[in-house]
Amino acid sequence: MMTCTAPTPKLSIESIGLQFGGLTAISDMTFHVGEREVVSLIGPNGAGKTTAFNIITGFLRPTRGSVSFCGKPLNGLKPHQVADLGLVRTFQRTNLFDRVTVLDNVLIGLHRRTHTGFLSALLASAGYRRSEKALVEQALDILELVGIAQHANVLARSLPYGDQRLLGVALALAANPSALLLDEPVSGMNASETARFVVLLQKLRAQGTTILLVEHDMPMVMKVSDRIVVLNYGKIIADGPPSAIQRDPDVIEAYLGKGIKHA
Repeated sequence: MMTCTAPTPKLSIESIGLQFGGLTAISDMTFHVGEREVVSLIGPNGAGKTTAFNIITGFLRPTRGSVSFCGKPLNGLKPHQVADLGLVRTFQRTNLFDRVTVLDNVLIGLHRRTHTGFLSALLASAGYRRSEKALVEQALDILELVGIAQHANVLARSLPYGDQRLLGVALALAANPSALLLDEPVSGMNASETARFVVLLQKLRAQGTTILLVEHDMPMVMKVSDRIVVLNYGKIIADGPPSAIQRDPDVIEAYLGKGIKHA
C-alpha cells in the first residue's frame, strides 16, 4: 500500500481540461486529496464527475493538465497500471462475475495480483496449495470487512442489489488499494443499505484508505466527507468542508437547493 510523505497530497489533479471535438467536458479542474481523507466530488448530472474519474484512472487522456498519485505522474498510464500503483476505482454499474460465487469473485480479484506459475497450478504443488489457502483466508477477510461473508458460497447474481454493490467494493479491495475512487456507490440502495455502506466507509478510513467519492445522496455525502468539491459545467465552483459547502450560495443555486441546509 503506497503511503505519501507529507506534505505531498495523495492525489493531485492540476489544471485538467478535456475537449471532445468542439465540446468542453472539463474546462479547468484543480483539486487535491490528502492522505486518509474522504473527499466527495458532487455536481449536477452532466457536470463532468464520471469524466473526472475516467481521467484520473487512465480511461481518458486529458487535453491538458496533469494527475499525480503520491507525486508520481499518471498521465499516459493505462488503467491497469494506475491500479497497480494502488489507485483503484469502482463503477456506477457493478461489474461482477455473476455466474460464480461471492467468494470466487474475490478470489479472481486476488489472483490478478499474484504470480503463481501455471505449472505449479497445474500440478497443484504444495506451494500452490499453501498460496491458495492463504488467498481464501484473505478473500474471507475482505468479505467480512464489507459485511457479506455470510454469502460467501452464494452465486453473485443471487445477491440483493445492495450486497452486489458491496461485492463490487470487495473486488476493488482485492487489488490492495491505498486509495479508492467510488462512483455512486449507494445509487439505488435503500436507507438501511446506505447506512451499512457508511459504516464500511468508516472502517476503510480507519484502516488508512484514502477515498474519493462521487455520489448524489447528499445527506450521506455530508456525513462521511472531510471535504466536498463541487463541479458544475466542467468547472469547480467550490471546495471546502461540508459545513461551508451547504451554505455556499453558488452551490445552492447550481445543485443543492435550499433543503440541503437541514439535511
